[in-house]
Amino acid sequence: MNGYSWRTLVSAAALTVSLAAPSLAADGYFLIGYGPRQKALGGAGVADSRDAMSLSINPAGLVDLERQMQIGITALLPERGYSTDGLPKVLAPGDVRSGRPIFPVPNDAFSTPIDAESSWGMASYANGGINTSFDFGHYHPPLGGPFGGGYAGVDLEQAFSSFGYARKFGALSIGVAPTIAVQTINLQGLKSFSPYSSDMYHLSDNGYDWSVGGGVRLGLQWRVTDQFRIGVAGSTPMFMTRFRKYSGLFADNGSFDIPANITAGVAYDLTPDLTVMADWRHIFYSGVASVSNSSFPVLLRSLGSPGGPGFGWKDTDSAAFGVEWRVQPGFALRAGYHYVTNPIPTNSVTLNVLAPIINAHHVSGGASYAVTKNSTLDLAVVYAFKNNVRGPEALPQTAATPFGAYNPAGNVNLWLRGLEVSVGWTYKFDLGDNSLIPTHL
Repeated sequence: MNGYSWRTLVSAAALTVSLAAPSLAADGYFLIGYGPRQKALGGAGVADSRDAMSLSINPAGLVDLERQMQIGITALLPERGYSTDGLPKVLAPGDVRSGRPIFPVPNDAFSTPIDAESSWGMASYANGGINTSFDFGHYHPPLGGPFGGGYAGVDLEQAFSSFGYARKFGALSIGVAPTIAVQTINLQGLKSFSPYSSDMYHLSDNGYDWSVGGGVRLGLQWRVTDQFRIGVAGSTPMFMTRFRKYSGLFADNGSFDIPANITAGVAYDLTPDLTVMADWRHIFYSGVASVSNSSFPVLLRSLGSPGGPGFGWKDTDSAAFGVEWRVQPGFALRAGYHYVTNPIPTNSVTLNVLAPIINAHHVSGGASYAVTKNSTLDLAVVYAFKNNVRGPEALPQTAATPFGAYNPAGNVNLWLRGLEVSVGWTYKFDLGDNSLIPTHL
């Protein structure tokens, strides 16, 4: 097996395994970072590439890297749920918490120079997801569960494999990374919405369905001075095949593309060993109808129809700040802060019980330590502070509410908080070492 085939196999395996990612420390269902370094820096780093996972943010940074490989894993420990007050009619009342408290999310990456001016690399990572699981503990007729359709929850899982190329033109580096995307979904507990579906047999409780597609990420880095750098990167939408098993739920007959995004940032070396970074990111959820279309009103036979209801999400903007202190060769400390605007408005809380992704403030920290000349271990911890969104319960169309209505006697409060712990291993090959796998640690 040649080197390219071996790396492709490893990357494909990681992509498959990474289909297990709930959203926790995230901008909607985009994680704030991929790999321990990005997470420790609060997601900052579009202008400061120092490891192969930087391809997942800005492919232009590949030209700053030596030949290396990385593997890592993140444990996500989310707490999420909803509570009600007053007299809810659509939702089961009370303080209802989701199960499934821990998830592993792996990542891997590889980079290698081609010549003094160009490099290539590849990376596989999970870009978030949505995952909830509500049992029968809080009963709503006729079948129990939050919506009266029995056990309820959604498992939206996404994974990506990017193949990048970058070239340097003096102080400016440009990179491109075609990306393959795979996503799956399993949704349960919405049988009570059958009259509101354009296809009740493809609404809920149909097991896992697959969707595949892809897009392109582009990036540039400009070294303004030896100390100051600017980075900009953006991704087209990931154009995905439809979820056929859920074409009676998602707008436009099961369409569920992954939104475009853009990131810009700066990095400045206060000293040769101390770097500060600041990034801004915008995610265009408004470009995905099944996510952004209003969740109110839900009319008879409207779910899944062209232009039908979605989850009411808005675009998000986030700010990330990070600092890295390279204390001595082989040892670095990192810290970060991340803030993101909430994608779920107060008038869309009812359906978003299935996806209470309402992070706002995050703090992070981490370290790296070179255990040998070639091998470095990385650690990162991210804490997402508890956040909540409260709004009126939305009622679908009935004889009493022919145009839908908001329940004046019932409110819904979504909440989320959690912890991430990431570990990783980076191996830097010796100069001239073209072996397929590390021959020594």
